[in-house]
Amino acid sequence: MSTREAILTGDTPTGQLHLGHYFGSVRRRIELQETHDCYFLLANMHAYTTRSDAPNEIYTDTLEIVRDYLAMGIDPVKAAVVLQSEVPAIAELTFLFAMLLPFNRVMRNPTLKEEIKVKGLGENYSFGFPLYAVGQTADILAFRAHAVPVGEDQVPHIELTREVARRFNKLYCGVDENIEDDDPIMEEKGVFPIPRADVGKVGKLMGTDGVNKMSKSLNNAILITDTPKKVKKKLGQLYTGRQSMTDPGDPDSSLMQYVELFIKDEARAAELKDKYVRGDNIGDGHIKVEVAESISELLAPMQERRAEYEGNDDTIIDIIRDGTARANVKTEETLAMAKEACGLGFFNRSISFGDSK
Repeated sequence: MSTREAILTGDTPTGQLHLGHYFGSVRRRIELQETHDCYFLLANMHAYTTRSDAPNEIYTDTLEIVRDYLAMGIDPVKAAVVLQSEVPAIAELTFLFAMLLPFNRVMRNPTLKEEIKVKGLGENYSFGFPLYAVGQTADILAFRAHAVPVGEDQVPHIELTREVARRFNKLYCGVDENIEDDDPIMEEKGVFPIPRADVGKVGKLMGTDGVNKMSKSLNNAILITDTPKKVKKKLGQLYTGRQSMTDPGDPDSSLMQYVELFIKDEARAAELKDKYVRGDNIGDGHIKVEVAESISELLAPMQERRAEYEGNDDTIIDIIRDGTARANVKTEETLAMAKEACGLGFFNRSISFGDSK
């Protein structure tokens, strides 16, 4: 048994990953895979909450995300890439955890509310859509994760998970009501550690519209497969509100976030920001060109790695199969512990994960 802390995070297959994913979570995952037991979940069942009529697209998007993982630097030997739909413990824990959360509490989740608004769902969403918020708690707790690398918009999901873990431990494991989350007794006596949100240095990367968080659905994202020409074109659309090169610029604008993030030469980044803020005869277009060049320099090695896996679905599926088999060892153990604690542990069971290709 590993003595390292477990890390769980993942992505819903809605298309290729972009720079917002990289800076919001994936870059941190690359660091953590060296020091922790990392599980990176392909949340393909969650994709069905809004795209149940597009199973073929979800299948393809799932494979594309793995290619993006590999391109960005995820090592499938060091970290398990896990397919959600092939981890039965997650589904069972979702049903169990749904009993511990009032419906109104789930619907108060601000991230859920925002998704309903941004996706224009109104009242026309499936029952599975709010259920996925409960499912995310099962995603995390099935691996008894201690931390979850996320962007700041996902923190409410982690707080909901912390509530479930706390309630389960106190209701079924005899953990005293007054025990704090970080008290060792919580994990020693309970089934679940209380996971923390591990927010990256860039909590939210703004999109190329300069208004909203980077999102493929809003068409304001820079994909890791974008060519230098496409990156330059997308950056050219970034709105800042400045009218001329002598107008003082907003130091907190999206353009300045890009300068701080992508211009490697710190002295040059500071110079650009100083001139921009003072309106010292520097145009947005000039800065955008420099930023676009730096972004393309960052993307070039990712694109080279990704090209190695283009058109090779069998290799990608082998990576998923291996990671999921490793995940099932962990999650079946968790499920057995949870069922025993809450009175559902009538007898032991085992599952086999087919090795045939």
